[in-house]
Amino acid sequence: MIKRQYLFSIFFFTFFALKAQETKKGILNIKKIGFLYNYADENNFLFDDVDYNYTTNTLKLQAFYDLGTWKNWKFDLIVQPQIQTIKHQLINIQFVLPSEEDYLTKRTEFTTPKTMYLYGFELGFVLKRELVKKLDFEIIIGLGLAAINTRTERLAKGFTFIENGSLGFSYQTTKKTSLYLGSNIGHVSNFDTKKPNNGYSFLGFEIGLSYLLK
Repeated sequence: MIKRQYLFSIFFFTFFALKAQETKKGILNIKKIGFLYNYADENNFLFDDVDYNYTTNTLKLQAFYDLGTWKNWKFDLIVQPQIQTIKHQLINIQFVLPSEEDYLTKRTEFTTPKTMYLYGFELGFVLKRELVKKLDFEIIIGLGLAAINTRTERLAKGFTFIENGSLGFSYQTTKKTSLYLGSNIGHVSNFDTKKPNNGYSFLGFEIGLSYLLK
């Protein structure tokens, strides 16, 4: 609990520090602020793995920066500190091989349902195009660094990477606010910096609300 409170304090400090820069000029002048909720699950038509269960609920704070335009496309950068609440359980105990050290202890540990937390910092690169007035189509590629507080049979505790790809629509609800709805494919792994490194892949949906500062 203390770690989560500490992390949220950092998130909010970063968020409002960025907001304070809105009066400054330049390409990295903050344009919008917002938040996003994402729910994702490995049990889907793309990544259904019978060896384990894995679901995640993610909350992201967002600061949007305008990177420019090209023809009919606009480019944004999103700074996204986040926290993920993850539910995990190993289903297939044979995934942990008898050749592994303390394999019986690991089987018991990993087959016990658990809640884990991932704390991350992600940069989202946005490509968007107006479809009709007030409605934009968006492609978002997100890359980030994170730390996960619990080990599993597929991923070591500690440092990890997060990767996300999203497709969605943003609708301008008022002069200052916009609503975003989308779907994403995500992956978490540590790129072999630690063992194990099988990682997790998942499919989800997301909803966000942003507020225009200018």
